[in-house]
Amino acid sequence: MMCALAFQAVAEHGAEAEGIAKRFGVDWPHLLSQIVSFGIVCAVLYLLAYKPILKMLEARRQQIASGLANAKKIEAELARIEVERRDVLSKADAYGKQLIEEARAAAARVRTEETRKASAAAEQLLVRAQETTERERALMLADLKREVGQLVLRTTASVTGKVLTSDDQRRLSEETARQLG
Repeated sequence: MMCALAFQAVAEHGAEAEGIAKRFGVDWPHLLSQIVSFGIVCAVLYLLAYKPILKMLEARRQQIASGLANAKKIEAELARIEVERRDVLSKADAYGKQLIEEARAAAARVRTEETRKASAAAEQLLVRAQETTERERALMLADLKREVGQLVLRTTASVTGKVLTSDDQRRLSEETARQLG
């Protein structure tokens, strides 16, 4: 029933439309041919231009989406690398500090050892110097005793006016050495 009313309305309006079309000079065969030509041009443009452009835009949209996804992956990777870099730097810093502490400890051990060696060497030098001093002192004392003994002999010989025999000289030398020692 609804369809019948619609057809009746179209028929009534169709007659009106026909009158309006004639008044404005509409030529139905030419209008239909232009509509068909326009439809063909639209179909050709859709197939040859619009569809490839849509495909290209879709491909571009997918590239952008994959680029954004890759950018997010790269950001995550950069964040992970930054964390690793900081970790490596902190480990390197700790290792460097450990090496410095070990070097300081080794330097302290070497310093202690070298100080001990220097003390031992200085002690040995002192002992040798004392030994050398004692030997030189003994030599000087022996030289002094000999010279004093000779001086005593000469003095005794000149005071007594007598020539001393070798036994007298030996006895006076021994007596002088005993008194000086």
